[in-house]
Amino acid sequence: MSMHLIREIEKLKKKLLALSAVVEENVRRAVTAIQRRDQALAQRVITLDLEIDQSEIDVEEECLKILALHQPVAIDLRFIVAVLKINNDLERIGDLAVNIAGRAIGLATETTPPTPFFDLHIMAEKAQSMLKRSLDSLVSLNTQLANKVCADDDEVDALHRRMYDQVEDEIRKNPESMHALIQLLSVSRCLERIADLATNIAEDITYMLQGEIVRHGGEHPAPPGSEPAKT
Repeated sequence: MSMHLIREIEKLKKKLLALSAVVEENVRRAVTAIQRRDQALAQRVITLDLEIDQSEIDVEEECLKILALHQPVAIDLRFIVAVLKINNDLERIGDLAVNIAGRAIGLATETTPPTPFFDLHIMAEKAQSMLKRSLDSLVSLNTQLANKVCADDDEVDALHRRMYDQVEDEIRKNPESMHALIQLLSVSRCLERIADLATNIAEDITYMLQGEIVRHGGEHPAPPGSEPAKT
């Protein structure tokens, strides 16, 4: 690998990590805005999404430039492909943070806030933990950490299903709170999607480091006649 390509890849990695930090912080702000019914903080999340969108475009353009100018192969090519996918997932997580912030603004104006019996705070902690660990696995290039993120996704899915049942039951008991309860269910769905996207990132890191496609429950066999991935 040429020194110029090494420098370009390092620059790309720094751009992606900078985007990761902004997205992770915006998710944290959105969750805090929900917990505190903080409209000002929620609005900050929405405003900062413009920065995330622009960073996502910058990272994608950097990837395409490297592909066009250097035609990387083997692990360098896998790295670029993984970055393109992770970049897209981070932008989508940013959009979900905006959705949560929007629900925080709506809940702040509710005159009949729902009773705090939900597992939403547990879901929020687990989804944020999965996102942090997936990004940590990117920084440290640690497949074991990435695998742990994938293993935790089922737990967040189960919490979302339980949240749905709880909301349905509470609407029957307190129909006057239906609008607020539906907004909380929307937040639960956003958190579940953040966990899914954190899992996607972890899977892409495994692909980048090992050349293994682990989506859909396991490694995909290589096509007949193809060579194993070189590292």
